[in-house]
Amino acid sequence: MSPGNNFVIVGGGLAAARAAEALRENGHDGPLLVIGDERERPYVRPPLSKGYLLGKENRESVFVHPAQWYAEHDVELLLGKHVRSVDPHTGEIELDSGWRVPYARLLLATGSSPRPLAVPGADLDNVLYLRRVGDSERLRAAFTEGARVVVIGGGWIGLETAAAARTAGADVTVLEHAELPLQKVLGREAARVFARLHEEHGVRLRPRAEVERITGSGGRADGVLLADGTRLAADAVVVGVGITPNVRLAREAGLEVRNGIVTDEGLRTSAPGVFAAGDVANALHPRFGRHLRVEHWANALHQPHTAALGMLGKEAVYDRLPYFYTDQYDLGMEYTGYVEPGAYDRVVFRGDVEGRRFLAFWMSGGRVLAGMNVNVWDVVDSVRALVESGAEFDDAALADPDVPLGSLLP
Repeated sequence: MSPGNNFVIVGGGLAAARAAEALRENGHDGPLLVIGDERERPYVRPPLSKGYLLGKENRESVFVHPAQWYAEHDVELLLGKHVRSVDPHTGEIELDSGWRVPYARLLLATGSSPRPLAVPGADLDNVLYLRRVGDSERLRAAFTEGARVVVIGGGWIGLETAAAARTAGADVTVLEHAELPLQKVLGREAARVFARLHEEHGVRLRPRAEVERITGSGGRADGVLLADGTRLAADAVVVGVGITPNVRLAREAGLEVRNGIVTDEGLRTSAPGVFAAGDVANALHPRFGRHLRVEHWANALHQPHTAALGMLGKEAVYDRLPYFYTDQYDLGMEYTGYVEPGAYDRVVFRGDVEGRRFLAFWMSGGRVLAGMNVNVWDVVDSVRALVESGAEFDDAALADPDVPLGSLLP
């Protein structure tokens, strides 16, 4: 079977669906196959820890496209199938069934998987993770009035699931390795905001917690034992200790792998005709002059357009600033930019921090590296412009809510 102009996408999430959409919109009229290991058609993941988990969104709302979209656009969906291997030399992939599929261009949008908790008892039945739609449904069933929920990990997934559990009336404890949740991501200044938010809603935060084991009987967890001897009773244990990019196919195929699949600024991998996008891509970012792997929805939404253009032989560069958002209780937040831990001098706040209606700017010298808006809306474009300008700004002007952000731009 000749590869002809057969394009193949491996992955069943947002990045895969958006790539198929972009390929059709930009002129690919040949065969287009999307292979996903889930039986669900491609869906978006943020609602799984937000609206869908809270019961505010129905199941149909999580899917990227209506079911009929794929047939209408002549996109073949092969669901519930696992790709065994990729052979860049012959330009073929092989499924677990042994079926070999030739490709002219291949996109790896294999995403990531939750990092497993490596302690005794972590395999008990009600130790729960969140990555797939079924995981969200299991969590929702576990989050009931009075249920004792222990969340291991104070990152975004940990805090969003904690908020959902408290909203459902559960008794919630969050175990965090650092002094504050989100401290590594946001730094101490902004992390305090989220710590106070959860404490005010009745969540118990345990900093510098070391998990010794998950206790249980009859195949079910009933508590979490800490290294200091404390035992926390639990009807459910939620694990949110990070994710790992799904790089097995790329590594075994001989592609360059380093904290994800390494790509250039056009999302091309080290193998001709093979591209990567989404959580799994460690892409060269021209603005920062280094490779970045961003584990957020915005990359899965926007990178596929660049990858699709490259697959079609057109020049394209992915240079969007990283962006992510969260919704917890009555707090909505958007973050734009990129700051490595410890790479900023200070944080400048504008607005009412105690009232959780403010902006925050991570600064290096006079430059804005990143900005976060909390319960302040329609400012992302202005924040992005401040970051992208590379200009020097005065702290007092940045902090003054009476000074329009747009007026600060050179």
